[in-house]
Amino acid sequence: MEGVVMETRGARIVLVAAIASGQGKTTVTAALARRFRRMGQTVRVLKCGPDFIDPMLLERASGAPVHSLDLWMVGPELCRQRLAAAAGEADVVLIEGVMGLYDGKPSAADLAREFGIPVLAVIDAGAMAQTAGAVVMGLRDYGPVQLAGVIANRVGSEGHARMVAASLRDIPLLGTLPKQVRRLPERHLGLVVPDEVSDLDALLDDLANQVQLDDAAWQALPVQAFDTPLPPQPVPRLLAGKTVAIARDAAFCFLYPANLDTLRALGAELAFFSPLADQPVPGGADAVYLPGGYPELHGATLADARRWQASIRAAHAAGLPILAECGGMMALSESITDKEGRTWPMAGLLPGHTRMQPRLAGLGSQGMPTAAGELRGHTFHYSKLETEVTPVAHALKHPSGAEGEAVYRTGLLTASYFHAFFASNPEAAASLLGQHSCGAQT
Repeated sequence: MEGVVMETRGARIVLVAAIASGQGKTTVTAALARRFRRMGQTVRVLKCGPDFIDPMLLERASGAPVHSLDLWMVGPELCRQRLAAAAGEADVVLIEGVMGLYDGKPSAADLAREFGIPVLAVIDAGAMAQTAGAVVMGLRDYGPVQLAGVIANRVGSEGHARMVAASLRDIPLLGTLPKQVRRLPERHLGLVVPDEVSDLDALLDDLANQVQLDDAAWQALPVQAFDTPLPPQPVPRLLAGKTVAIARDAAFCFLYPANLDTLRALGAELAFFSPLADQPVPGGADAVYLPGGYPELHGATLADARRWQASIRAAHAAGLPILAECGGMMALSESITDKEGRTWPMAGLLPGHTRMQPRLAGLGSQGMPTAAGELRGHTFHYSKLETEVTPVAHALKHPSGAEGEAVYRTGLLTASYFHAFFASNPEAAASLLGQHSCGAQT
């Protein structure tokens, strides 16, 4: 594969994948990351596809920020740069897949083939034995993909592990994990964020202790290094001299590390504040960014955060550009009704009310049109905004091109369920946060 060379320097790189969600990809990736880290090895973890919560957990397990890889949202060149950087500084690079190996366009399998990365298949063996071989061979041959080996999750005994291993024929069983007494806690958008789990490090250490790895088979995996890619095109410093205030706490925690990097590359100074702590928008801010998160879990606290609410109203009245994504938009509506039916008053900058739904209301990759071109990202939410405000534009679903999330504008407030990946188009991100925002385009 062009751009991939086998050298003595580099890292052992695998893409951790499965037949579907819920098989244990995140658990296995976290267990391996913590295990190798405790062995004194440098570990880098990357996440395939749009995601916020798994990367938080995997950062805790590995000790380093977790960046996204996605051939459409991130783009091949930035993916290559991320891989080259990780392979150049780590002993082990683990890439957690998304959904099933072949699900989505692009899929985790597409990523593996694009960069010549072997796949480490995770199978939930809790209710199977010899059939494991048929499942794994199907995963390997359907694409096909290069298969590094298998990690069997929820293995009941050594005898069970031997049956699984025998079924794999020429595919190595690299490791096993037993059935877990405690699972990583989950809620409607996925795993619980790490700061809410008081003993998370102990849980990660337990997983690292329990994963049984065939060290000889692991050491037999090839070491990969990537040719140093061409330096990226310099980002125009469209936000030079500007301060962007960013909400960051348990209610507003869905932040791509690449978004922060892009804002800094655009020349912005970043000032973080916590609406949950009733901190106002920092003085001197030139723009405000309210990312997504879980405001519906903190309705009472946000409703009582009078200084925060007054400050965001004042920022809007003063004409500061405000970008509110998903949970950020929810907090700027008139109210949030949580899943228990309780209604909490919010800042009220966007006319309308947000109500939690029992079923998923939006999911998938989308691109938002702006005057500076398409800004790529995704959507994932269980709430619905009930508003009479007419959208100024809609994001477009990928790959179908069908109408996606509505984009609302009031003054210099841009609000949508759409989560933007700023690095896909830095100029477009700057247009939403610049003093003369051109914003979304119809």
